[in-house]
Amino acid sequence: MEETDKKKYLPVIMMLLGGLITVVVTFIQSFSILAKLASLIAVMAVMYFVGTLIVVVLRHFDKVNKEKEEAERKAKEEEESIALATDGNVEEKEEV
Repeated sequence: MEETDKKKYLPVIMMLLGGLITVVVTFIQSFSILAKLASLIAVMAVMYFVGTLIVVVLRHFDKVNKEKEEAERKAKEEEESIALATDGNVEEKEEV
């Protein structure tokens, strides 16, 4: 659960960094106030959307990896139980 908590801040961080870069660039380029505001809002919206998409993709990959690990763990346990059962049968046959 802690990984998910770390990932939830990614869209906000990306949005703020995009906004900071936009503000700096628009001041250096001497944009008008209206142009500064319009570009800031557009960049922040796009960066938040991109950050959200990245979080969704990362969560999907985490889910797939967990399912794969669970399947591998079950397969390994099954192999071990079969091996133990086979070893037990071999010992019983040798005793007779």
